Amino acid sequence: MQIHVYDTYVKSKRGHTMHFDVFTDVRDDKKAVEFAKEWLTSIGEEGATVTSEECRFCHSQKAPDEVIEEIKEKGYYIYKMEGCD
Repeated sequence: MQIHVYDTYVKSKRGHTMHFDVFTDVRDDKKAVEFAKEWLTSIGEEGATVTSEECRFCHSQKAPDEVIEEIKEKGYYIYKMEGCD
């Protein structure tokens, strides 16, 4: 499966920067922002500013099986990098 990667930087409630990627099987900027907001709400970071400025398309790539399974289940996969608890 080919996935699309959206590089995302948002400010947490505590003021630090959270860096993560949104992986999805549909290249849709608005949907990627929605997925980022959904995930942030699920970890208690609701209200964080997420627009196409904070969540930008980066590239497309082939996905490993565990990523594919989660995308099939939820529509997206979050790859946590910096500042994500």
